[in-house]
Amino acid sequence: MSDALKSARRIVVKVGSSLVTDEGRGVDAEAVDNWCRQMAALASQGREVVMVSSGAIAEGMKRLGWASRPKEIHELQAAAAVGQMGLAQIYESKLREHGMGSAQVLLTHADLADRERYLNARSTLLTLLRLKVIPVINENDTVVNDEIKFGDNDTLGALVANLIEADALVILTDQKGLYSADPRRDPDARFIDVALAGAPELERMAGGAGSSIGKGGMITKVLAAKRAAKSGASTVIAWGRESDVLVRLSSGEAIGTTLLAPTQKMAARKQWMADHLQLRGTVVVDDGAMSKLCDGGKSLLPIGVVEVAGEFHRGDVIAVKSLSGIEIARGLANYSSSEARLIARKPSSEFERLLGFTGEPEMIHRDNLVLT
Repeated sequence: MSDALKSARRIVVKVGSSLVTDEGRGVDAEAVDNWCRQMAALASQGREVVMVSSGAIAEGMKRLGWASRPKEIHELQAAAAVGQMGLAQIYESKLREHGMGSAQVLLTHADLADRERYLNARSTLLTLLRLKVIPVINENDTVVNDEIKFGDNDTLGALVANLIEADALVILTDQKGLYSADPRRDPDARFIDVALAGAPELERMAGGAGSSIGKGGMITKVLAAKRAAKSGASTVIAWGRESDVLVRLSSGEAIGTTLLAPTQKMAARKQWMADHLQLRGTVVVDDGAMSKLCDGGKSLLPIGVVEVAGEFHRGDVIAVKSLSGIEIARGLANYSSSEARLIARKPSSEFERLLGFTGEPEMIHRDNLVLT
């Protein structure tokens, strides 16, 4: 357990809104200074650190004099635009005081769903790290809508960890870590020191909503750890106001809940496919095709496709579902949705007659397919 952070050379740190804004009262300069000091200390050890910080909307609400979080999307976007100014300013000034350069990076899911933009974002972040600059990342709330939102910064933190192939993700929150049940309601609730990321029982333990300031909860943190583990990053969930939490974790001290990643990493291209939060389409496959995908590592052939849903183009990432509706895989489509409907349940010998051209024999080639 202690090695998860001790041996990590590239670390993503995520802090939640309630910590950054002192429960919604505006950016907490003292808290931000504390994290910046610790990140500078990690950098002096030769580690690379990326900060994913919530708090723009909460800071914007304070600056605009709003007592409660608005519900209209344009008001939320306005609050984010105002608050992001203060958030970037405080991180820049505090990191500079501790001898570190800083950069602001605002992302939407659309930036990571498009392969070219994904690679551009990755190159930019890796260049900043090489230049000894600490990137401060947030969702670009001023332009997002429900179609392109990450939804919460726990998810964003995990996606960034995958994007830069980090060794560890640290989620700093207003809770000590994960319990087997809600300790406020169950006196027998057991604290979880260490577990395997993605273990099914963790999601059952982590029910419950987040604070009134942020949108997450323990469930989003458990799911983020599961996602980060696919690229080999272990996750620590810890109380953000714990004294020198980042420095102590990096020295090997056991703080909070550690969710360990399995040893096998997913290939970078397949990780990009797995990280899509919204997909343009779905194909439903029969039991024979499902068995060949899951047990045999085969490509998906159109003859095994029984249904095509959504509208997608060649090269889009689509989901593959079983007859019972469970997602079993996703991958890059060799055919558009209209073409897929024509060749579903058909052998490749009929493709030219149906489509007017001879294309690939696979709907999704195994090299472009990842099991979920």
